[in-house]
Amino acid sequence: MDKGYANRQLLISATELITQVSEHCIVDTRPVHQYMAGHIPNAIPLDLFSISLTDTSEQSFKAFMSMISILFARRGVDLNRSIVFYEDVSGMRAARGFWFCEYLGHKKTQVLDGGVRSWLQAGGAIDTDPVVPPDLSGLPISPQPDTHMNAEEILDQLDAPDFVILDTRSADEHYARVARAARAGTIPGSVHLEWIENLNPDGTFKPAYQLQTMYNQAGVTPDKGVACYCQGGYRSAHSYLALRLLGYPRVSNYIGSWKEWGDRHDLPIEIRTD
Repeated sequence: MDKGYANRQLLISATELITQVSEHCIVDTRPVHQYMAGHIPNAIPLDLFSISLTDTSEQSFKAFMSMISILFARRGVDLNRSIVFYEDVSGMRAARGFWFCEYLGHKKTQVLDGGVRSWLQAGGAIDTDPVVPPDLSGLPISPQPDTHMNAEEILDQLDAPDFVILDTRSADEHYARVARAARAGTIPGSVHLEWIENLNPDGTFKPAYQLQTMYNQAGVTPDKGVACYCQGGYRSAHSYLALRLLGYPRVSNYIGSWKEWGDRHDLPIEIRTD
């Protein structure tokens, strides 16, 4: 079904993947015990959830992304092929894998819309045999710096009229009712729209008209640069993907997110009351 996205190629439906399963490098981003219980045939396991960065200064960020590229190669994520990330639904783990590949310059990365749930509903087969990853080295990498903003770059843009900061965390985090860093609060001027609002109840992405209406009402419009953040760059990667689907030309993910910002006492914060 055509959902009207400007960049519809960033998602793949279960029915499409069933007919193309041998053509892609398929990456299961769920915890390994879920992978072992049953996965899409030939999928490789790669749970990225516990891998975070809390210092986005230039040297640290470059070292971190170099580590990610090495990890991808060691675990069989083949940047010479088209790549499909998936999890239970269209979730933040798969979206984070997608964002990593976009930063590394991979041009054919997709997320399985609806994840394993949609796969099973479409009649897709499940395998329990583990997949031995291929021995990869010398993968083509061409970093795309516009897909990421660090703390200093966001700080410099706080008052820019054509820039918006998108807080994709829960309402409790946004309104400082929960502290998951040294300080609770939000980056000054942030717009709050929780990442889960991108999805339908069945775990698939909402169609373009619903997403666009939702973001327009929040003031996150295509004419602005958008920096997405959460706690550690996971949920924000999901909203990054949603905005990429809509064709936003200037959207980035702040991977250090609130854990870095909230822990740095030299950075300003805002405590929202409404």
